[in-house]
Amino acid sequence: MFPYPSGKLHMGHVRVYTISDAVAHFHRMNGKQVLHPIGWDAFGLPAENAAIERGLQADEWTYSNIDYMRKQLKDLSMCFNWEREVTTCSPDYYRWTQYLFVKMFKAGLAYQKEALVNWDPVDQTVLANEQVDENGCSWRSGAKVEKRLLKQWFLKQQHYNKALVESLEDLPDWPSGVKTMQAAWIGDCDGCTFNFKLQINLGDSSFILPIHTPTPELIYGAAYIVLAPYHTLLSKTEFMQCLSEEVRNRIQKFDETTQDIDLGICAVHPLTNQLLPIYVSNSPSIFNEDETHIECRLGIPSASKELAEFAVHHGIDFVPVLVGEEDLDSDVLINSKQFSGLARNKGRVAVLDYVKDNNSLGEAWTSPRQHDWLVSRQRYWGTPLPIIHCEKCKAVPVPESDLPVILPKLKSVSGKGISPLLQATDWLNVKCPQCGGDAKRETDTMDTFVDSAWYFLRYTDPHNETEPFVKDKADSLMPVDMYVGGQEHALLHLLYARFFNHFIHDQKMVSHKEPFKRLLVQGLVKGQSYKVASTGQYLAPHQVDFSDDEPVAKETGEKLIVQWEKMSKSKHNGVNPEELLAKYGTDAVRMAVLKNVPPRQDMLWDEQDLEGDWIPNVWKLVSRFIKLRNELGNTNKQTEDVERQEDEIKIKCNETINMITESYQSRNTTLNLVINNLIGLANRLAKASDHIIKSSTTYERALCSLVIMVAPFAPHVTSEMWKGIAGVSNQVAADFDLAYNLSDPRIYLMSHFY
Repeated sequence: MFPYPSGKLHMGHVRVYTISDAVAHFHRMNGKQVLHPIGWDAFGLPAENAAIERGLQADEWTYSNIDYMRKQLKDLSMCFNWEREVTTCSPDYYRWTQYLFVKMFKAGLAYQKEALVNWDPVDQTVLANEQVDENGCSWRSGAKVEKRLLKQWFLKQQHYNKALVESLEDLPDWPSGVKTMQAAWIGDCDGCTFNFKLQINLGDSSFILPIHTPTPELIYGAAYIVLAPYHTLLSKTEFMQCLSEEVRNRIQKFDETTQDIDLGICAVHPLTNQLLPIYVSNSPSIFNEDETHIECRLGIPSASKELAEFAVHHGIDFVPVLVGEEDLDSDVLINSKQFSGLARNKGRVAVLDYVKDNNSLGEAWTSPRQHDWLVSRQRYWGTPLPIIHCEKCKAVPVPESDLPVILPKLKSVSGKGISPLLQATDWLNVKCPQCGGDAKRETDTMDTFVDSAWYFLRYTDPHNETEPFVKDKADSLMPVDMYVGGQEHALLHLLYARFFNHFIHDQKMVSHKEPFKRLLVQGLVKGQSYKVASTGQYLAPHQVDFSDDEPVAKETGEKLIVQWEKMSKSKHNGVNPEELLAKYGTDAVRMAVLKNVPPRQDMLWDEQDLEGDWIPNVWKLVSRFIKLRNELGNTNKQTEDVERQEDEIKIKCNETINMITESYQSRNTTLNLVINNLIGLANRLAKASDHIIKSSTTYERALCSLVIMVAPFAPHVTSEMWKGIAGVSNQVAADFDLAYNLSDPRIYLMSHFY
């Protein structure tokens, strides 16, 4: 997963990119063609906020950070394909983000509507549902999220929900936990969302009320509609004005004692044209406490006892649409026009297929849990939405030939709560592409998760100026064989990327539906924190007294809460990678972040892991080999002891090669086991006698294999070792080309059995 250019790398970056770099080295050294690309997720609120605080332009701040972090990654000797580097805030990239948005708009999957949305009062912008945590707080600022009624842009993710859930079965090399999270978040997709037209006059347009029902086969039995007290409609002034004064007053006084209110308006049934009365209710028999994601209920008396009792209580006429023993296989539909006589299960599929073929009726195969993706943001530093608003033509997409819509430079960006792009009047005022009349550009920008929902495809053809990528190139390189990143992206980036790729597949731009074949979820890097129990204040290590068994605050002597937490500046438990590189060197740092725990587990950082680096032991082995091989004289004498040692070395080396290969290729990519096995081989070689080292082909092969297998973790020092081995005067093994440079990621050398 490409990084956000925050300014400097942290240890989490070091770990995730060292994991992928070691795997890339392994496959290249086994003769495979490997694409190991890198780029920058460069748009977003943090850069905008940082630029505002410093009085800078957001692009200046972002590009300076990219330059610095690029240098840091190169200092870590990462074997990235830098020639394919992409940057999402560059017009030559976001041109194609806008292109894909226009394609979605033309396919009916991008639309604007007024809705109650999640509002971050700190960052002063809208959040998607996935960006609000279980405590109702913003995923970025931590602020308690508010609800506001705003007109926003959405992508119709519901259209793909069923396919996204079903395709999880095609991802055997994904962690089951991530798949379970996505399936649970989306929910059961066996329902249907029907469009009901309200019988009220809202200016020059009719109002469509979409309602999800888990029993679409019973749609002909729908008799009424019930809104929850928190429904979006009840926040709309224009809707409330269509109600009688008495009803408005009752709604304003709605409390826990109020049960049901007849709004005095109706909606038109999409299949029968019957008028259905609309109610507001807080009855627990209609809306359960754990169903706050459901704002509306379609009253089908045949669907449940509770819905039938509501109809009887309010004197609502209804017709039965089901006969049988309350069994999905034996129940039969009645009074359902062309679907009458079908068993309930078959009727469900028939109704859903009918709605899918007649999409003006609604959306088939939907879930009550997962809503469409809200993608517009009221901030500056993001991809401009390629839409023009015209009074006559309404929302019109920018013609593809006019893309990209360049993000204009602003003298200052300080206003929050409204789109800063309203300041750019020359950019804002344009002509309508359809009628030529006066029009205005859309001033909201896209959620940065849109930019990252397809970047992996751009890697396949990063310099293409005529299309996002050539299909043949994408098909030859995709899907991604191994994708490395954090589990915190399970319901954000990973879900959005899958949604985008399914759409792009349907547009016949790629042959594969799923973008990532194998997912390696790496754990956090945690540091030890010291918190004052009484105040919750975090102390830096220099503020802590470690002289006794239990650490205490130096100033007060107060006991501290000592725990392992994700590294953070605010908790004073972070580590600066640059300081570690300066003190220990690149190879030692790379080795330390991998050797003690599997990639999937959280890592408890301890600098002593660097002090106990075992690479010097390998250096000693090579130095000893060089010294003894350069001594004069032929000592090639076969004895029982020589044969025994050679057999042991050969077995140990072959076992190590086998176990290391399995570890690299396993689902969990247990690089810590790779290193443990290398240490075991090094320990066995250290026991060899001088006689063996001087003359044994087996020993030379094993030592060369060891150095090669260490190279993915420590490319610099192994390159020096390799050069040293190549310079000895008495080489007896001809299996390896010693002219290669092990630090060059383009070379390949196979560790093999013999």
